[in-house]
Amino acid sequence: MEKKILKAFEDSIRIKEKFVKENIPLIIEVSKLIADAFNEGKKLIIFGNGGSACDASHIVAEFVNRFKKDRPGLPAIALNTDTAVLTSIANDYDYSEIFARQVKTLADAGDVSIAISTSGNSKNILKAVDVAKKKGVKTIAFTGMKGEKFASKNDYAFVVPSDDTPRIQESHITLGHVLCQMVEEILFEVPRKR
Repeated sequence: MEKKILKAFEDSIRIKEKFVKENIPLIIEVSKLIADAFNEGKKLIIFGNGGSACDASHIVAEFVNRFKKDRPGLPAIALNTDTAVLTSIANDYDYSEIFARQVKTLADAGDVSIAISTSGNSKNILKAVDVAKKKGVKTIAFTGMKGEKFASKNDYAFVVPSDDTPRIQESHITLGHVLCQMVEEILFEVPRKR
């Protein structure tokens, strides 16, 4: 049992180290993209299923409330949180429309979306990305190794070098935290006096 526990932590560390080494320039670029969108009065829209839905809600909470800095809230929405909206769309249309219909309604050109799918195969995620792109929303994918096709549909893609769902999700939430921190620093860092 001890060996399995150690292996889980070691695998998580190894995957995160590989991921960050491959993605630092992209993390910087996407941090600036999100900060610029907020500066222009635009919003961040995030969505996912299952554990990825929890990650979407978690990341949105960090932007709307605060992360490390005491600062004004930033306009972010998790599309997976309103059960009445989700169930009415699933009931009246189809489950594959639960995010696309909300993107049609809530997104504006210049907004930024983060679509989270460890597999990259979720129909409701893929449809929402298509709608977002048609509306002029900048799209960002969080996925794993098997999500290359999904990644290629987006303007920016973070592909965790693993096919193990827990390890992918651990990297996704770390990435979400780092993006929050970088956006806060870009928008609210007080210049130091020389």
